[in-house]
Amino acid sequence: MLSAMKLTISRESLLTPLQSIAGVVERKQTMPVLSNVLLVAEDNTLTMTGTNMEVELVGRITPVHVDQPGRITVPARKLADICRALGDEAPIELVLEGDRLHLRCGASHFTLSTLPAEHFPNVEDEAESFRLELPQKELSRMLDATAFAMAQQDVRYYLNGLLLEVDQGHVRTVATDGHRLAMAHVDLPTGSELKQVIVPRKGVLELARLLEDVETPVTLVIGDNHLRATVGSYTFTSKLIEGKFPDYNRVIPRGGDKVVLADRATLKNTLQRAGILSHENIRGVRLNLAPNELQVFANNPDQEQAEDALPVEYQGESLQIGFNVGYLVDVMNALDEEQVKITLSNPNSSALIEAQNDNRCLYVVMPMRL
Repeated sequence: MLSAMKLTISRESLLTPLQSIAGVVERKQTMPVLSNVLLVAEDNTLTMTGTNMEVELVGRITPVHVDQPGRITVPARKLADICRALGDEAPIELVLEGDRLHLRCGASHFTLSTLPAEHFPNVEDEAESFRLELPQKELSRMLDATAFAMAQQDVRYYLNGLLLEVDQGHVRTVATDGHRLAMAHVDLPTGSELKQVIVPRKGVLELARLLEDVETPVTLVIGDNHLRATVGSYTFTSKLIEGKFPDYNRVIPRGGDKVVLADRATLKNTLQRAGILSHENIRGVRLNLAPNELQVFANNPDQEQAEDALPVEYQGESLQIGFNVGYLVDVMNALDEEQVKITLSNPNSSALIEAQNDNRCLYVVMPMRL
């Protein structure tokens, strides 16, 4: 006998968590049940779970009027799309009859296919190796400041994620795709010896979506294979990437003698304008640095050219150096101070980019031969 289930819930309390959970579920799945969301109704609570086997998100909604407890899985996107399309006026009634879930709201009635809850995969519980608590806004800031530099589909699979590092007094996030590096930290009295884990790209992006710009703490529990975060009424779990993250300290250039101060927004706009005529595959721009001026040049195989310039604070020797313009613009977008500080040494050395008055984030961009 298939379990029955019956509950009544407002559209508002169902839709927000459902949209977050549907975001974890991949559209194309090898196993049909992975396209579904698991619904468990008991004790005036509805618990919803979505997973893609790498990342799992559980949301709890309470209080919910549960007439008959039960558990079932239904297509995640279709349920989210239906709830989004319904009006706010009437409550939503969910009733499981046989192997169909009936959704009624006012005059609307939808019948959805289901798969048994037993088919839904479980993230196994594992012993925690350490836990960490920090304000949501700090973790959110660190992820926003670094996630863009993760690799997308690199064969060096450990680059397709983000390093989370905890040691005495610091929590750090580091991402690199081999051409650029982004690092952010927060000072925290952790008292931990050095711990490093690599969180996969999908896990980083989904966790960043859950976090809000508030002081409320988020608890991270880290085991051998998983990271688990508790944020409000959500429990988020991500597998970890096995592998050794590169030693980022060796990548950070030290001792550059050419220090440039520029207005971040002006520099970003200048780079974006010149980038329009850069080679569309390699996106190269040439920077000519001279006292109190930075010139930006770009050209492409169609013999088109862009020249632009902006005033900067710089007293030193002239320098010509090439960069991927997209990488520089990404850094300008990640920084939120008005003044940006760029430290250079020669045409073959990476640029070190920071906010002038905030050392919590730093960026390294490798040069290009143009």
